[in-house]
Amino acid sequence: MVARPAWTAGRVYDAATSPRNLIRILAGLVELSPAQVLSMWAAGVAAGAALVSWWRVVGRGYGWLAGGVALLLGVPAGLAGGGALVWVGCGLVGVLIAVASHHRRAAGAAGLAALVFGLAAAAEGNAVATVTGAAFLGAVTVEMLLGHWYLVDPRLPRWALSRLAWAGAGSAGADFLIVAMLGAIPWSRGDAPLGWGFVALAAASLILMLGVVGALREEGYPGVMAATGLSYLALLTAIGATVVGRLVADAPVVS
Repeated sequence: MVARPAWTAGRVYDAATSPRNLIRILAGLVELSPAQVLSMWAAGVAAGAALVSWWRVVGRGYGWLAGGVALLLGVPAGLAGGGALVWVGCGLVGVLIAVASHHRRAAGAAGLAALVFGLAAAAEGNAVATVTGAAFLGAVTVEMLLGHWYLVDPRLPRWALSRLAWAGAGSAGADFLIVAMLGAIPWSRGDAPLGWGFVALAAASLILMLGVVGALREEGYPGVMAATGLSYLALLTAIGATVVGRLVADAPVVS
C-alpha cells in the first residue's frame, strides 16, 4: 500500500473540516420539497406565535389569526406528504386556537407545534438550514401579522415589533450564509440567473427588515403603517430567497 503524500493528506483534512463540509457532514444536504418548505414555514409561524403569546401584548384574536396561518401552511404540508409529525403539529395548532385566551397555555401549545413542525421539516432536509429558514420565514411573517394588528390599535407598545424585526434581519443573514455554504454559492454557469436571484432576494429581505426597524423609530401612526408595508414586501422576498436558495443548493437546475 502506497503512503499518501503529506500535502495530499493535509488537503483532504482541510476539505473535510471546512465550514461548508462540516455542516454537510453534521446535518445532511439541502433538499427542496413543498412539504419541507411548508413545514419549516409553519414551524417559524408557530414559534413566533408562541413568543407573542408569552409577551401578552395582544388578545386572543391574534392567537386565532396566527394559528389559522400556521394551519394554512401545515395542512398543505401534510397533504403533500409531510408525514404524521405534520398532522400532530396541526393538532397542536388547534389546541393553540382553542386556548388563545390563556397566554401561557397558548404559548406552550404554539411552542410544541413549532418543535413538531421543525422535526418534520428537518427529517427531509438539512437540520441547520431548517432552523435558520424557519426563523427567517417565521419572524418576517409574524412581524407582518402583528404589524397589521397594531394598525387596529396604534397604542400598543412597539417593542414586540422591534424585536421581531431584528430577529427577521438577523435570521435573513444567517439563512443566507447557511444555504450559501451548503451549495447555493458558488453555482454552475447555467444556474447563474437563479444564483444571482437568490443573492438579490436575500439582500432585499435584509434591507427591508432593517427598514422596518427604522420605520418603527418614527413616532405616530405613519411609522407603524410604513413598518407593516415594508414587512409585507419583506415576506415576499423572504419566500423567494428561501425557495430559490434551496433550489440552487439542492441540485443544479441547468448543467
